[in-house]
Amino acid sequence: MLNYPLNLSFKIIAFNPQVKVTDASGQTVLYVKQKALALKEDIKVFADEGQQNLLYQIKANKIIDFSAQYNITAAGGASVGAVKRQGMRSLWKASYNVVDAGGGDAGLIHEENPWLKVLDGLVSDIPFVGMFINPAYLVDLRGQTVLYLKKQPAMFEGKFIVEKRGDFSAADENLLMPSVIMMLMLERSRG
Repeated sequence: MLNYPLNLSFKIIAFNPQVKVTDASGQTVLYVKQKALALKEDIKVFADEGQQNLLYQIKANKIIDFSAQYNITAAGGASVGAVKRQGMRSLWKASYNVVDAGGGDAGLIHEENPWLKVLDGLVSDIPFVGMFINPAYLVDLRGQTVLYLKKQPAMFEGKFIVEKRGDFSAADENLLMPSVIMMLMLERSRG
């Protein structure tokens, strides 16, 4: 299990979008690299910044689609589950279903306040102003909120903090963390 809270730092100036995830002690626990210029989303999640230990691969099942499903596999190729955007409903309020390896609904990732996301999309590129608009997301597992994500003020990179709000197993964490990362990669591209 990871040592919460987790800090996610998005490199803003990078050809391939990258995310560094550090735990409460400041140790890098996940490093995420997105394939650039791909027609389908293709993201690799590593245990280290040197990208030597692949943990997960996340791939879209469709080319550019509001209701695409992003399948998560472990390094050996076994299915971990998937995260799926709720189509047109997600245009207003980000909502993503988390699906377990058997195809059953396991949880939901959704915005705490959709108005903040709209405002963030409008002013995030204005110097200094965008630092003060910080949308938050809730991660529900089997009807109970277990994680809380909040954008943090930052000048030259995107930052989020992930707090643990409920109990879950290591197997649940193996599904939730790649799902959260995929959702944040998609929401960052929305504005």
